[in-house]
Amino acid sequence: MGIQLKAGLRLRSATDACEVVVVKAPAEPVDLRCGGHAFLPTDAEAAPQNIEAGFDGGTQLGKRYADDDLGLELLCTKPGEGAISVGETVLPVKGAKPLPASD
Repeated sequence: MGIQLKAGLRLRSATDACEVVVVKAPAEPVDLRCGGHAFLPTDAEAAPQNIEAGFDGGTQLGKRYADDDLGLELLCTKPGEGAISVGETVLPVKGAKPLPASD
């Protein structure tokens, strides 16, 4: 089960303070989670969930999390303790693009 993402969509974690904005979204729905639980719309009311083991890596403010194979990129607007994942796969922080050589 996944949610249909679109650029500009804001989501919040069900486990902690983490909030993200979708920068780039794939065409198909995605099983996007934080702390092992599905992300929620920012205005949704839900009882706080516990972070699942293995999904406790945390998120960092201002960092981008991406899966290039899926065509997914998220920007963290509020940090939290839970890790962002697609299903069981934790998303890594997107690395900076290397600058071209100046020689």
